[in-house]
Amino acid sequence: MKVLVDTSVWFLALRRSKKSAHPCIRELAFLIQDHRVEMMGPIRQEILSGIRDVSQFRKLRRRLENFPDLPITTGDYITAAKYFNLCRSRGIQGSNTDFLICAVAARNKLSIYTTDKDFQQYARHIHIVLHQPADR
Repeated sequence: MKVLVDTSVWFLALRRSKKSAHPCIRELAFLIQDHRVEMMGPIRQEILSGIRDVSQFRKLRRRLENFPDLPITTGDYITAAKYFNLCRSRGIQGSNTDFLICAVAARNKLSIYTTDKDFQQYARHIHIVLHQPADR
């Protein structure tokens, strides 16, 4: 199964000094080598936002070009709003971007790889699959 990698995992990989030590980073490296990583525009934007150094921005932008954006449809935005409303009605708050990630992943039959615990709450109420790293 292909995997939509959330910003939280990318941030771990990009900001950690001992990159290979963290299991999430090892899993991301495996997924990249296995050609299973998917990207979407809002995640790319979150990754690149806040990088002040122009050369670092360009370097990271070029690296991320290896992962083309999945298309986002009008239906995805509608599904994301439904997910938002359903979860909110059950006392669960989430961001618009989180629910858009859920909608795009559901439509494309992707699992979501994240360290954000909010997605565990969402998964109790909406049909998403969370990526579970294998023991390597």
